[in-house]
Amino acid sequence: MIEAAVAAIRAGEVVGLPTDTIYGIGADPLSERGVGRLYELKGRPEHKPIGVLVASPEQAAMFGEIHGDARRLADEHWPGALTLVVVPKVVLADWVGDRQARTVGVRVPDHPLARNLLEEAGPLAVTSANASGGEEALDDEQARAMFGADVVEYLPGACPGGQASTVGDATGDRLTVLRQGPIQI
Repeated sequence: MIEAAVAAIRAGEVVGLPTDTIYGIGADPLSERGVGRLYELKGRPEHKPIGVLVASPEQAAMFGEIHGDARRLADEHWPGALTLVVVPKVVLADWVGDRQARTVGVRVPDHPLARNLLEEAGPLAVTSANASGGEEALDDEQARAMFGADVVEYLPGACPGGQASTVGDATGDRLTVLRQGPIQI
């Protein structure tokens, strides 16, 4: 199951995965083909960037610059519903993060299967499994009903849904809350 998803990701395909909030679809954030497929499947507007899920704070630190208050918050709330907007350390595919601002949202999900996949495959550009603006899938069956074979591999699992993650901009001297969610910062 994980092996098949990793192979699909490395081939530039899109996979489905459960998270601690909603069921998502993801691709290699360095793959133009994979990220392009994410946008195509969702019908997502090109100006709306996609964030990245990582397996651990250590993987996040290799992917983006996390220091000061952001490091403290990551240590306190990861895994969990906290997204930190950081300056990436790698060149990302178009539409992952905000190219103009040179930022990307990074989060460690509190779901063991998702983290297992992220440990094996590396960071993933992930967005909710739904048509842009539509109702989000909460499990692999709902996602499969929406996307069918266009998503190459679906990891099993149900997600609780609910409130979107808290988002904090950690690119400046002070952390700025961009979206208040379940974690108070």
